[in-house]
Amino acid sequence: MSAAARRLAERLGRRGAALALLGTGKVCFGLGYILTPDPDPRGLELLLRFAGIRWWAGLWVVCGALTFGSAWLRIGRDRWGFIAALVPPFVWGAAFLWASAAGDFPRGLAVFGWYATSHVGIILWAASVPEYELPHSAPGGRS
Repeated sequence: MSAAARRLAERLGRRGAALALLGTGKVCFGLGYILTPDPDPRGLELLLRFAGIRWWAGLWVVCGALTFGSAWLRIGRDRWGFIAALVPPFVWGAAFLWASAAGDFPRGLAVFGWYATSHVGIILWAASVPEYELPHSAPGGRS
């Protein structure tokens, strides 16, 4: 590992690294919907009653940016990043569950399960990971 990568890893710690990865992924996911000329909104009809698909994709981008930004905060203050990370998959997962229950999108149950485990479950797990790499009172630690 290069010295720069080692310093970055020390600066972020475990929780910060998780937030940086989660935030980057959410921004990329949202941009995928925003930049696609005709994104496929199947299963998201419940959300589309309130706003367009690009607005909901923007939610991913904004929450992803908040999540990424929280990676640089001190442990305890980073909780808002984990909360922001939970919002888009929770909202979209609920829409897919609704579409499945209504019979409009049978695959919605599988997509809901995917959001519940690989998004919400992983975020909740990452939020509970203790920070062992930096002492709690380390000078130069996350602030």
